[in-house]
Amino acid sequence: MLCTLTTAPPIHSTNSIIKFADDTTVIRLISGGDKAAYRDEVLKLSEWCFANYLALNISKTKEMVIDYRRHRVDPAPIYINGDCVERVSTFKFLVTHIAEDLSWSANTSAVVTKTQQRLHFPRVLRKNSLEE
Repeated sequence: MLCTLTTAPPIHSTNSIIKFADDTTVIRLISGGDKAAYRDEVLKLSEWCFANYLALNISKTKEMVIDYRRHRVDPAPIYINGDCVERVSTFKFLVTHIAEDLSWSANTSAVVTKTQQRLHFPRVLRKNSLEE
């Protein structure tokens, strides 16, 4: 069964909503300290989910702030239905690990770890001469 989730377009033209399967990502470039459009978009998305009988799992909802200013000020946390959204320094978007400093170290470490896990059993077989 193929199911497509259609949501309303972003209410602010500077916001982007990216959907893949059952994951939804809201992206916003905040300039001039105007966080209202981003917060409004998150609130509207939450209201849309409730109105369409979709459960928004707050424990799986994450927020990441990428800020390169010299005097970084952490914005106030976002609350959805009274629950605080966890702010993280890295998260996995599809198969890529993204870090708040946009470095590749978190993604590279994850790929190396996954590769080592997948090569463990072939190494054991080769060590015990059980290749065939």
